[in-house]
Amino acid sequence: MSGTKLCAIDDIPENGSAGFLVEMNGKNVHIMAIRKEGEVYIYENECPHIGVPLDFRPGEFLDADNEYIMCSTHGALFVIETGECIDGPCFGDHLIQINAEVRDGSVYLA
Repeated sequence: MSGTKLCAIDDIPENGSAGFLVEMNGKNVHIMAIRKEGEVYIYENECPHIGVPLDFRPGEFLDADNEYIMCSTHGALFVIETGECIDGPCFGDHLIQINAEVRDGSVYLA
């Protein structure tokens, strides 16, 4: 098994989100981690429409019902499980997914 440890699974609230700054391929990348029904989904924290960060406040990426990832700039909505934009100016685009796995109570980036 390999990968870089991102955080403990409990650092991401169930049906919630957290933000991180990680080094990938020699550059710093802001990412978001969403935990839903025991699964963890990791994406770059960048709107495909204009490249701005999505979080309303640091680490807060979800709409009021915790059902979708929401862009704080234009209100675009993204499906948590796939990163697909289903509403907003980037309709049909996708967030950039980062492969990760959960093992031994921690989240590892692939």
